[in-house]
Amino acid sequence: MALSLPLSPVSIPTQKTSISGHFAAGVTPFASCSTTNHSFFQQVSRHLHAAAGKGCRPVASMAGTGKFFVGGNWKCNGTKDSISKLVSDLNNAQIEDDVDVVVAPPFIYVDQVKNSLTDRIDISAQNSWVGKGGAFTGEISAEQLKDIGCNWVILGHSERRHIIGENDEFIGSKAAYALSQNLKVIACIGELLEEREAGKTFDVCFKQLKAFADKVSSWDDIVIAYEPVWAIGTGKVATPQQAQEVHAAVRDWMKKNVSADVSSRTRIIYGGSVNGNNCGELAKQEDIDGFLVGGASLKGPEFSTIVNSVTSKKVTV
Repeated sequence: MALSLPLSPVSIPTQKTSISGHFAAGVTPFASCSTTNHSFFQQVSRHLHAAAGKGCRPVASMAGTGKFFVGGNWKCNGTKDSISKLVSDLNNAQIEDDVDVVVAPPFIYVDQVKNSLTDRIDISAQNSWVGKGGAFTGEISAEQLKDIGCNWVILGHSERRHIIGENDEFIGSKAAYALSQNLKVIACIGELLEEREAGKTFDVCFKQLKAFADKVSSWDDIVIAYEPVWAIGTGKVATPQQAQEVHAAVRDWMKKNVSADVSSRTRIIYGGSVNGNNCGELAKQEDIDGFLVGGASLKGPEFSTIVNSVTSKKVTV
């Protein structure tokens, strides 16, 4: 299905800043930094399609090796009644097997959701404190989250960065502590509109990535969520090509600065006005391993459609 583009009235340019500072103007970083991998996956895709026939089976075609992942961030929304309805819709949904699904209710409803939601869907918190609990009014500790059954936490979301004022180092420290308490982390990165227009998308994303890499000792329990701030809740969505370009650059950064193995295994998901209409085209991109969904995650049937967009990645072999 086609996305409704371009992103008027704001023109979002294709990112031209190079990863290493040596790309010529007009050459996309994806083509420059990942030519070998890109050609390899094109060849694999052609081979798989050529092999399609009677008795064949669908498999996911992804640049990384991680399982497709979809998270729903409910943010500061919901009441007991509306959340009961949403949980009921999710419990009755038909969800593909080969996708990890996580939802993040507001703190005060985590216990309600945990006790009523199908085990097929895991529970995340929307934030956690940087260390052990204590005299920190209004904060929630990783230990408390584990105590009530949370297995995930979202850290570094743009609303925490740009509204609350959390900086890169602080977010990296929060991630390290959460991981030390056996909470898995959805680590968010992304640029502001003015940063993209200034050609600083990669500079911003790599700086935010480095803050995580400087603090964490293992990436086994981390999912990276690329969320361009200009696309969050605005109705503007990065084109599949724009999103793929950044995801490929992030994977390349991980390869160069962490390890090739971590780069392959770490899932990189996209967030920013994802909905039931655009998820299919976005999911087709090789380096998009799933989604972090905001507003659409509050609608059970639409969220299920996004979860099931994993089928857009499948080819027949």
